[in-house]
Amino acid sequence: MQQQNVLILDFGSQYTQLIARRVRELNIYCEIHPFNHLPENLENFKAVILSGSPNSVRGNTVLHPDLSAIRYKKPMLAVCYGAQYLAHFFGGKVASSNTREYGRANLSFVKNDEVFFKNISEGSQVWMSHSDTITDLPTNAVLLASTKDVANAAYKIEGEQTFAIQFHPEVYHSKDGKQLLANFLVDIAGVAQTWTPDSFVESTVEMLQEKVGNDKVVLGLSGGVDSTVAAVLLHKAIGKNLYCIFVNNGLLRKNEFESVLAQYEGMGLNVKGVDASKRFLDKLSGLSDPEAKRKAIGNTFIDVFDDEAHHISDVKWLAQGTIYPDVIESVSVNGGPSATIKSHHNVGGLPHFMKLKIVEPLRMIFKDEVRRVGATLGIDPELLGRHPFPGPGLAIRILGDITAEKVRVLQEVDAIFINGLKEDGLYDKVWQAGAILLPVNSVGVMGDERTYEKVVVLRAVESTDGMTADWVDLPYKFLQKISNNIINQVKGVNRVVYDISSKPPATIEWE
Repeated sequence: MQQQNVLILDFGSQYTQLIARRVRELNIYCEIHPFNHLPENLENFKAVILSGSPNSVRGNTVLHPDLSAIRYKKPMLAVCYGAQYLAHFFGGKVASSNTREYGRANLSFVKNDEVFFKNISEGSQVWMSHSDTITDLPTNAVLLASTKDVANAAYKIEGEQTFAIQFHPEVYHSKDGKQLLANFLVDIAGVAQTWTPDSFVESTVEMLQEKVGNDKVVLGLSGGVDSTVAAVLLHKAIGKNLYCIFVNNGLLRKNEFESVLAQYEGMGLNVKGVDASKRFLDKLSGLSDPEAKRKAIGNTFIDVFDDEAHHISDVKWLAQGTIYPDVIESVSVNGGPSATIKSHHNVGGLPHFMKLKIVEPLRMIFKDEVRRVGATLGIDPELLGRHPFPGPGLAIRILGDITAEKVRVLQEVDAIFINGLKEDGLYDKVWQAGAILLPVNSVGVMGDERTYEKVVVLRAVESTDGMTADWVDLPYKFLQKISNNIINQVKGVNRVVYDISSKPPATIEWE
């Protein structure tokens, strides 16, 4: 399996993570690395994909990858910016398009008998997203495909296994994008399709046993999918040496602390519940900035873990349920081009005073892969189907400063919304749902009295991994019922609105 990996070099495209998702869907393991920081174990990668970029090869901020260890040695697929880079700097020419080439297009020419376009015919829809266009192909290049407006939509370079495309096969709108990736990775590069949940469990358990040995590990459980799957994986690997801690940060959903502890009974996990709600709320007092709130919560988590770890003799490791989107969103490419979207409380290591080493068994997989791994491990489907819930909890769904009263209000609102989704059979049709408390009061009328109370936002999205998301078109009658229930039952709220923004450009959470 070591020689069957795919390397994706990130030039800052918003679609880079989607490339990884599509490759994983082919049961092929891949990793994203910044274009200017090639991995040391380059020999473990059998093929390379160059991502797109918001930058131009004709501009002042050209991103120059060192391809000397890749070209002629490994099969390479250059997407958009990568295709333009190879043209511009290796004998071809790139010019500014008369019009920005963005959106759907159809292949008007496909070269016959090319493995790269196997089972893809003329007329196939592709997705364009670029403002430059390749006017002259690079040295030794052969044209493979065109569209009406893009003459050089795809090419290959003779004498090497290098292929380049002007369109994005990773996005949904490129109808045969997955087929094209399979043609390149499986038929041309010969990458084995061995990346499955079973193989992940087997290799991860083996890795954990080798890494941790007989050491003790402390893990923070949240009740969510990620930490639960991480716990069961670790339990499978090290058994009784895993010590799980479930912390009540005072920002959980209504009655969640008690229900989550009960949920883990019978799973064979050694779990201790710690009520640190006052400690967290004290640390958040007076903080309104989202990043300040996240950091305060992250630091307090670390303090709580440090305290609890001291109660376990000789504990050496802190396990975390970090998953790949957390890592990608928290790491920028050398200060650009992939901007840091937000910090994650469980990414970035521990402060020097904490002597525990970190182990993150899910660090390199996406959310839907975590669920498939959980199913392989035999975890209850109801638990695996639970919506994602942010690590900082309701703190990032309460805009502005945090108070115990605001938490109470939002817990009540959230419970009505989530329970309503379950009762109406809508919960499993939604990827993530929740409520947001705005720092806004609005005028209302209840009975004969004027009110001036809080506004809450309901949010429900559909997604695969949280990288992109569309708002869910919930039935009006359902929204009407939930709105009435919230206003009638939750003291302090007199207006309910529904968020119909997609990601991008918005994020799923408001902070």
